[in-house]
This record gives sequence, C-alpha cells and structure tokens, in this order.
Amino acid sequence: MPAANDSASSRETREAIMEATFRALSEHGYTDLRVRDIGEEFEKSRTLIHYHFDGKHDLISAFLEYLVEQYEDQPDIDAEADPWATLEARIEQCLFGPELGADFDHWERMTVYHELFSQAQHHERHRELFTEHYAVLRENVATVLRAGIEQGAFRDVDVDDVAQLLTDVIHAARARKISLGHDDAPEQARRAVVEHVFPTLEPEDGTA
Repeated sequence: MPAANDSASSRETREAIMEATFRALSEHGYTDLRVRDIGEEFEKSRTLIHYHFDGKHDLISAFLEYLVEQYEDQPDIDAEADPWATLEARIEQCLFGPELGADFDHWERMTVYHELFSQAQHHERHRELFTEHYAVLRENVATVLRAGIEQGAFRDVDVDDVAQLLTDVIHAARARKISLGHDDAPEQARRAVVEHVFPTLEPEDGTA
C-alpha cells in the first residue's frame, strides 16, 4: 500500500509541475522561460522540480508530452455510428477542443502548443513529439474515413491524402486564430470543410 500511495503522490506532483509549467509558459513565453519561473508557479518546494526533471529542456519535453496526451484521447469508432456525424465531431473537437477543465481552456492550451511548435525546428525531441502527435491526429481522421468507406457511406477516396488535408486545415486554422488574431478562422475552416470537402466524399451513386 505505501508503494501505491507513493506512486499516486508522484503522479500528482508531476501533474502539478506540468500545470505550473503551463502557467509559466503562458506568462513568460518559451524563449524567456526559466525553471525559476516555473518554481514560482509551483505551490510545493522548487527542489521537487529538479528532482523530477533534468533542466529546462527535459521539463519542456515532458510538458509537451503531457499537453498532447490531452488531445489524443479519442473514443473507438462504433461500428453502428454514422460516419458523417463521427467525422464532423472529430473535426469539431480538433478545431474547438475537448473539455479540459475549469481553470483553463482549449485556446490557452493551443497558444502554448503553437509557440512550442514554432520552436520545434531547433529541438529534435520536440520535433519528434510533434511529428508523433500529428500522426495520431491524422490517423484518428483516417480511421473514420476507412470505416465510412467500408460502410459505403463515403466514396473510395485516398484516405491518407484526405486525412492529411483535413489535419493541415485544422492546424492552419488554429494557427491563424492564435498568431494573427483571426477569431473566425476555426469556424470558417469548419464551414469550408463541410461545404467543399465533404461533397467529394459522397458516393457516386448518391446513397450516403
């Protein structure tokens, strides 16, 4: 039992450090961030940060893993579910985010996410994490497309290309809102996908 309690305590401590990192990144940005800044957002002893993580880059890599995990938890595809509704729901969640908690929202998370993304070219581990995350998001869309094709609800399209296109549209819309302040970008992207991409998925015989 003590071992289980210790494990739970360690998880809680790491999560608290991750949340402190999020707050510090939101306030200071990545470039100017110091471990000291994270410590000021952390309610426990700063020595716990150094105990769990070997410096700023190790900590940010762990935080990035923590952040992307919140966007990779997708439910299994129900064989009886309407593929059109499922595809639209997945696109909606990627654009507007899941419910993450009362103390923060999707766009606060995405602002930090995209700042780290912009620096990924300089950090191999971060680049690997973003690449893996991007692949997961793309595969989530591809899974829906394959299920729809098998059910006859979608035309037999190139799944990889369509999933990549939708993932790129989602990422670009989020970046445009965050970096350029175009608040209508996510809604505009959703509308364009429904009006211009969805019709290309309709079966040629019009049975969808």
